[in-house]
Amino acid sequence: MTVQQWGVRVPVRQGEKIRQALIREGALDTSLRLRRDGDALVLPVLDRREGARRFTFEPVPGRPVLPRHELVGGIAILQEHDPAGADQILHSRPSLHTVLCAEGEVSGEYRTCRFAVLAGTPTTRTQVAEHGHRFTVDLAAAYFSARLATERQRILAQTCTSETVLDMFAGVGPYAITLAARAASVVASDINPQAVLLMLENLAQNRVTNVLPVFADAWRLDTILPWRFDRVIMNLPLSGTEFLPVAFRLCQPGGTIHFYALVSQEGEHSARIRELGGKIVAERVVRSYSPAQWHAVYDIVTPPP
Repeated sequence: MTVQQWGVRVPVRQGEKIRQALIREGALDTSLRLRRDGDALVLPVLDRREGARRFTFEPVPGRPVLPRHELVGGIAILQEHDPAGADQILHSRPSLHTVLCAEGEVSGEYRTCRFAVLAGTPTTRTQVAEHGHRFTVDLAAAYFSARLATERQRILAQTCTSETVLDMFAGVGPYAITLAARAASVVASDINPQAVLLMLENLAQNRVTNVLPVFADAWRLDTILPWRFDRVIMNLPLSGTEFLPVAFRLCQPGGTIHFYALVSQEGEHSARIRELGGKIVAERVVRSYSPAQWHAVYDIVTPPP
């Protein structure tokens, strides 16, 4: 018996490193065997992402097929209200303490979501380890996606030591804290007071001193902040497009904006970006969101002086 699933093709020498990274993201499909493809390995992943395509995989013998779920630290999030499946997941992973089911989508000004506890400890709070950092997360209080860990590392690799960075929708601070390891300074803003409190906790536990947390509405950042930045992060997939003019005003001429959006077709936001004078240097799929939509990122260079 074989099954069709998304897979990413990686060099053999990097296979274990990438496999471990996918496990930390909760993105690896552990019910399927990885496969050899010439001089590369193909790793099965739970959803579409940059570079993924459909492959045929063999199931791991004797391993039960678990309900589809996402891992965030010690919490598993099911897509459906399945108490029996939740109990199965809880007992399959010793590191888990809670299994949740989302009751609706992320929504509202504070980007929050309601959850039902299906198994384990009744909490939405957990600790997430990511590339040498630890983040305290409360899924009901502030948005957090473990599946953006690889994307955060991609931006870190582009960041120079002299750069100033603005994270307009910082949440609990994963981008800000990651980029602070290389940037000269980072301003991390959010309108959600619970997110900012968690960010302060994360800055302290990671001993980060070059991040300035700001409790503010992104609409007003260009009137509050006296600086223009070399790099701007815009991780507000549901409604970030309306904030693009603010981001352009806050970015240095020739600087870079990383704009995340939910899209249903390639180039969906290209016209608006070009209207503002931006040059799109890359458009990438970050992960699937639904059968008809995916989470994409546009890397934009702002107009030169």
